[in-house]
Amino acid sequence: MKIAVAKGDGIGPEIMDATLSIFAANKVPLEYEFVDMGKWVFDKGFSNGMTPEAKLAIENLGLLFKGPMETPKGKGVKSINVTARKTWNTFANKRVFQTLHGVDTVFSKAGIPIDITVVRENIEDTYGGIEHMLTHDVALSRRFITRPGSEQVIRYAFEMARLKKARRVSCGHKSNIMKITDGLFLECFYEVAKSYPDLKADDIIVDDLCMKLVTQPDAFDVVVLTNLQGDIVSDLCAGLVGGLGFAPSANIGDHISIFEAVHGTAPDIAGKNIANPTALILSGISMLLHVGLTENAGIIENALLYTLESGVHTGDFGDKSTPAVNTPEFANAIISNLGKKPEFNAKPVVPNKPGTPVPFKLQQNAMMVSKETGNENIVGVDLFIESDEQPQSIAKKCERHAGVKFKLVNISNRGTQVWPTGSVYTNLVNLYNVRFESLDDEPLTQQDVLGLYVSLSGNFKICSSELLNMWGDKKAYSLAQGQ
Repeated sequence: MKIAVAKGDGIGPEIMDATLSIFAANKVPLEYEFVDMGKWVFDKGFSNGMTPEAKLAIENLGLLFKGPMETPKGKGVKSINVTARKTWNTFANKRVFQTLHGVDTVFSKAGIPIDITVVRENIEDTYGGIEHMLTHDVALSRRFITRPGSEQVIRYAFEMARLKKARRVSCGHKSNIMKITDGLFLECFYEVAKSYPDLKADDIIVDDLCMKLVTQPDAFDVVVLTNLQGDIVSDLCAGLVGGLGFAPSANIGDHISIFEAVHGTAPDIAGKNIANPTALILSGISMLLHVGLTENAGIIENALLYTLESGVHTGDFGDKSTPAVNTPEFANAIISNLGKKPEFNAKPVVPNKPGTPVPFKLQQNAMMVSKETGNENIVGVDLFIESDEQPQSIAKKCERHAGVKFKLVNISNRGTQVWPTGSVYTNLVNLYNVRFESLDDEPLTQQDVLGLYVSLSGNFKICSSELLNMWGDKKAYSLAQGQ
């Protein structure tokens, strides 16, 4: 079985060499095709951080094992890590956080065991990186949450929880504020949950989740979240078990999967061979399980746990009264403990049942579209205009353009209503949202909306616009604060 390997930047080559030396000692039946990705590839002029040959190899092999990678700062290029996950639609980012004996934390000292799996949506949300300056004072980031994308990652979370024999799947969200985007994610969660009656399904607002994770982390099992919230919560969970140096990461897709260390490249210690390779080793173990190499995975993880229990440590953790080992020495200690079982949390060693990680050869992009639940009607439009005038003055001008099909119903600024009612204590910026709705609730056409757009542009610069849609009797747009 051949996989693609990218060693990464900074400490990446050192920790990858250490990990692969452990695989070699355990006779893991893998071959490696080393591919060119990372900052040094950016520096050679490849704007996506990988060579065409690397992209082709990964798509042919279906598996990428990678070290940490750096994105050059100030060059206007996208993160290589995010680009790889999104290009190959690795829609589920799974990170497992477990108590490791030999890695002291406040929870391990208190005897509170932690075993939390965070499943983070990996494609959508603000990580689309779609941003615009609408005025010289106002920036906009578009946040996409889709029904098919949400269902895809949530179903993965439930399937994984069932295989893990988990007891509970929790949805972290902020739908009390973002009622449409997070509301859609939460709606999909409970829809998918109906297919898994054996698992307890519940939801929790993400700020409350963060508080409870640091006060009673043993109460949680599997947690699924949107992209940005999942990114933050997963790093919080890493802090519960000792830091990112002990946090494995798997990016799972239908055709291609990526296993990586999510910590930084640590350029301050690069080349010194003192980095902690545990996170990459754990990610490698996750990869072995993914392709059915369960025996190798169990033996290597038990050896790692035994080594940690024995007090062997690199300089970033462990008993400071005992000497730290360097990266190769840490790997050699694990190699010497292959076949040994730890006192705590020993993993089962199950005979290998390797699958065939050859991806489907796709001829075109997959289109994910769900069935509409009601007739779609355009009932109005939000026009975002640049102005430093007061709301009453703006309203008078806008009403002149309403014509026979529209009525001006609301003006808001930064999401807060300022007309027809509002407060002089609301500070304003130079971007208003003027909302027009259909007169007499008659359906509108895009041509009607464009006519209003052209008319209003005679008075204002229109920076952006959004149709107000309804599906059946359900509004597909939010109200302003105070509306």
